[in-house]
Amino acid sequence: MRIDRYAGDPAHGDDRDERVLLDHAGAPAPLLGRTAPDADMQHNVVELSAVTDTPWQSGVGVVAPYDFALDRELWRWAPDDISLYVTRLPFVPVPVTVDQASALSDGDNVARATRDLLAPEPLVVAYACASGSFVNGAGGERLLWRSILDAGAPSAVTTSGALIRALDALGVRRVAVVTPYVDSVTERLTGYLHEHRVEAVSSVGLGLLNHIWKVAYSEVVQAVRDADRPEAEAVFISCTNVLTYDIIAPLERMLGKPVLAANQVTMWAALQAIGRRPVAHGQHLVDATDQTTAA
Repeated sequence: MRIDRYAGDPAHGDDRDERVLLDHAGAPAPLLGRTAPDADMQHNVVELSAVTDTPWQSGVGVVAPYDFALDRELWRWAPDDISLYVTRLPFVPVPVTVDQASALSDGDNVARATRDLLAPEPLVVAYACASGSFVNGAGGERLLWRSILDAGAPSAVTTSGALIRALDALGVRRVAVVTPYVDSVTERLTGYLHEHRVEAVSSVGLGLLNHIWKVAYSEVVQAVRDADRPEAEAVFISCTNVLTYDIIAPLERMLGKPVLAANQVTMWAALQAIGRRPVAHGQHLVDATDQTTAA
């Protein structure tokens, strides 16, 4: 039996396929008495089945630096049935230096932030900070990963750990590096790569101490051009506060090689951990590893 009713009308036990009519603003359509809507009203309502199951959502927890400004960029890699639960690490009153990266890598703070994310039951927790996860080398990255698991996360990834996984998946051992950092931070990244037997054949740093999220696409593209070398098998753009989603595929076509970015590898690894594929358009990392993830 199908009985049309309006939001607010009582449901009947015999109804098996009831419908709620909403206007385009999302509010219940007006009802004068109990009369059926006229033709004009019917053109202005959206029909929803009251017995349709709510779409299932799986969760990815994200621990981000206090100054992270690109939540929306992370969401662009997320499928429609994936929700992101994002929390921030405590503020530290220092510019983007080795000191800041070290403060962001504090295992106790990362564990506390992880526990804050556990109520909605994420399937994986991602530490979304490149410098914080490479500043103390491979051992420091491993400790961060372990602190997330020890705090109760069912699975864990870090940006720098995800980078190594992505390079391994693509068989890349020589990279050109682009960062927004001052030289001392960039050197920590190249050292971290060296520990994993990855050679940084060149590096370009923008020397920024703050407001990294305001870097324009054009600046990133120019830095990639400057950093690229024929011997580089790929280019890595560091820092989760650098916008990259829209320029990865065009840069790959221009250079003829993979271009990896901090937010990209973070979301790729987090979604791969739960058997999902990121939403991406012509990005080599996602396309080349699609067979390792669930459809």
